[in-house]
Amino acid sequence: MSSQLSIQGVSRVFTSPKGLQTQALTPVDFEVRENDFVTILGPSGCGKSTLLRIVAGLDQPTTGQVLLDGVPVQGPGADRGMVFQSYTLFPWLNVEQNIRFGLRERGMPEREQKERSDDFIAKVGLRGFEQHFPKQLSGGMQQRTAIARALANDPKILLMDEPFGALDNQTRVLMQELLLGIWESAQKTVLFVTHDIDEAIFMANRVAVFSARPGRIKTELAVDFPHPRHYTIKTSPEFMALKAQLTEEIRAEAMATDTH
Repeated sequence: MSSQLSIQGVSRVFTSPKGLQTQALTPVDFEVRENDFVTILGPSGCGKSTLLRIVAGLDQPTTGQVLLDGVPVQGPGADRGMVFQSYTLFPWLNVEQNIRFGLRERGMPEREQKERSDDFIAKVGLRGFEQHFPKQLSGGMQQRTAIARALANDPKILLMDEPFGALDNQTRVLMQELLLGIWESAQKTVLFVTHDIDEAIFMANRVAVFSARPGRIKTELAVDFPHPRHYTIKTSPEFMALKAQLTEEIRAEAMATDTH
């Protein structure tokens, strides 16, 4: 099966106003197939988010290129849906208007916009909250709205930068299950950045482990648990074994960061 997303020799060097250079990413080569759910796991400050921003077209690589369906990524586009850790809804728009924003921009007919937003409002469990504004919603509900908005645009790939990082543990677990359920039915390609090991294993078909800065992908692990997945899988011996292996990998990198 050919790759949908191809990251080829992508590196990133940041230059400060004083001319000091910081290498955030050493050249990364990585392939993501269609309908793949890949989690990128690594210690803080290792370049995971930088790589995601480059794929999103929000930042340019210093070397290399990103191809989506064979076409080089030059900037942001509707073919990539992005969900950030911070809640990025428009505060002056209600839930339904936020979800319909991209559809309206694309000139989709009003009736189609309504059907599509209603469908995703139901999928993310926000029926009855259509007219609420972001400030009236909990963090989890704001992220549901952000996910619905990203999916309503029907992107080829969903890019998620620690989308559940600011949520309490209980809400986070519910959101993981919700997103996984949507992925199982919608079959989207997902690239998901996290530093939570349980989350990385539970969500993914494949976990890519990042090294300490300057970041590179040092390990890839396949996660072969069947779908649909239930949260109780987190207590299975197979899950625990994967978690132990990844904990060791991340610990080694976190310690490497401390010695830099």
